[in-house]
Amino acid sequence: MRNPFQQYGDHPPSAAEITPREIFESRRDFMRQLAVGSIASASLVEMASREVFAQSAGAQKLAAMANPAFVVMDKKTAYKDATSYNNFYEFGTDKADPAETAGSLKTRPWTITIEGEVKKSITLDLDSLLKLAPLEERVYRLRCVEGWSMVIPWIGYSLSNLLKKVEPTSNARYVEFISLADKRQMPGVSSRVLQWPYTEGLRMDEAMHPLSLMALGMYGEVLPNQNGAPVRLVVPWKYGFKSAKSIVKIRLTKDQPRTSWNLSAPDEYGFYSNVNPEVDHPRWSQASERRIGEDGFLSRKRKTLMFNGYSEVASLYSGMDLRKNY
Repeated sequence: MRNPFQQYGDHPPSAAEITPREIFESRRDFMRQLAVGSIASASLVEMASREVFAQSAGAQKLAAMANPAFVVMDKKTAYKDATSYNNFYEFGTDKADPAETAGSLKTRPWTITIEGEVKKSITLDLDSLLKLAPLEERVYRLRCVEGWSMVIPWIGYSLSNLLKKVEPTSNARYVEFISLADKRQMPGVSSRVLQWPYTEGLRMDEAMHPLSLMALGMYGEVLPNQNGAPVRLVVPWKYGFKSAKSIVKIRLTKDQPRTSWNLSAPDEYGFYSNVNPEVDHPRWSQASERRIGEDGFLSRKRKTLMFNGYSEVASLYSGMDLRKNY
């Protein structure tokens, strides 16, 4: 009989090591072996399945305190919608592709390296990231440049907690985020739709703003693969593509980093990419938006708010021409 934990060696896996795909495959294999008589009884199948699912359930939960300072009162987007309608081109360009194909992503072991203009370069594993600062639940608006939006309860902590650990030098003016690009796990990386790995960036003061979030979960659970597991950036006043997913490296730099979408179409995707209803994308108006799961195609769209409603960041751009610095 095949041991569903065989790939982990002689020791049973920890809850966090079990992926949803492994749960499904283990249960499927047990059922197939039962059908051909290689398992003595149905009770053994049921017992094994319960054990796998029990460990998985524990792995999926993240404890966090809600921080009312970072909670919008908008109705939350349904979990089903937020996890089935995604842009994650490493897993395909259709909105449904990530949910269908991201099961191939292995989120443990995982490390993030922080380097560049810092006094202390460090590499942190996922457990260290989870313990780095108290986890908070923050309900943020998410606005896509394509004209749709969501409201998602994220779990994480301010990015500044992580950046302070490396002690940025006086030359650190920007922060670059680099995502995983592994063709073995990410079928979309074989395409030429973007230059890989996916790279994004923030100005240092943007990165240090309390709203900038290192997210490790959503809806009280660990991040689903299709939403950027196991760790991603969330910058709620910018269009969604600025929030890099599945991050493996963070680099502090003196010069402004080149970003994936800006390299692909510099006239369409500026470095700042703040939500601005007065500056349209060549293909999409930014004056209004469609809230996923709430506004039908025949319903009135809601008006887009400057900085996605996060007016507290306006001082970061004092004196800047936000039409030129789009």
